[in-house]
Amino acid sequence: MSTKKSLLHLCFWAGTALLFNIGIYIFMGQEKALSFLGGYVIEQSLSLDNLFLFLLIFESFSIKPQYQKRVLTYGIFGAIVLRLIFVILGVTIVNKFHWMLYIFGLILIISGIKMILKNDNSNDFSNSKIIRLINKIIPVSRELAGEKFFIKRNKVLYATPLFAILILIESSDIIFAIDSIPAVFSITTDPFIVYTSNIFAILGLRNMYFLLEKLHNNFAYVKYGVACILMFTGVKLSITFFHINVSIIISLVIIFSIMIISIMISFILKKKIEPCACSKTIKETIR
Repeated sequence: MSTKKSLLHLCFWAGTALLFNIGIYIFMGQEKALSFLGGYVIEQSLSLDNLFLFLLIFESFSIKPQYQKRVLTYGIFGAIVLRLIFVILGVTIVNKFHWMLYIFGLILIISGIKMILKNDNSNDFSNSKIIRLINKIIPVSRELAGEKFFIKRNKVLYATPLFAILILIESSDIIFAIDSIPAVFSITTDPFIVYTSNIFAILGLRNMYFLLEKLHNNFAYVKYGVACILMFTGVKLSITFFHINVSIIISLVIIFSIMIISIMISFILKKKIEPCACSKTIKETIR
C-alpha cells in the first residue's frame, strides 16, 4: 500500500470517528463528546508504540508486506473482540472496587517509566515463549505457504509462521490493552464511550501501520511522548485518591501537546543527525 493511499484511508477512519463524535455531541451532550474525543486520542497515541512492536515482529521473521496485510486484518478483528471483553471486565471491576482506579494509575506510571528505559535493540521474537508454546500444541513449519495459516504435509497439520505471528501480535495486543483501557478510564468509565473510542481508533490501525512502516524513522522520539502520556494518565488516576480531578479539556490539551512536541523533536533531531551522517560518509569516501 502506497503512503498516499494509507494516509487517505487513515483520514477516512479519522473522519468517521469525528462524525461519530458529532453524533455523540448531538444526542448525548458535550461532556460525553469530549470524553469520546479524549479516549480516541489516548488510544491512537498509545497505538503508536504497539505498531512499532508489530514492525519489529514482522522484521524479525522477514515477512513481506503482501503477507502482513492478512495478519493485520485478523489482528484488528481479534482486537475488537478483546477490547469488548476488557472494557466490560474493567468497568465491572471499577464499579465494584473503585480503589482499583488507583492501582490502574500506578500500573500506567510504571509502564511509562519502563517504556522510556526499555532497550529496542533486541528484536528477535522467533524464540519467544509464545512461539515455543504454539510449537508444543501444533508443529510450526519453517516456510511460509502464501497467506495460509495452516497446511497439511503427509497427513500432519502444521501451523505456518504467519499463524504464529498472528498469535504473537494478538498476545502483544492483550498486554497493550492492559495499558490503553485504564488510560481511557482516566477520562471516563462509561462503557459505551470507552469501547467506541477504542474501536474507532483500532479501525484505522492497519493504515497507520503501513504509514509508519514507511515513515517510522521520522518518529524515533514519539515513544517518549507515548510514555509521558501513560505517566500523565496514571498520575491523573492516582491523584483522584486526594480528590484532585483534572478536567477533560485540560487532559486533552496536555495529551495533544505531548504528542505534538514529541513529533516535532523527532523531525528536528532527524534533520540535525542526517547532515552529520552525510558529512561523515563523504569524509570516509574521500579517504
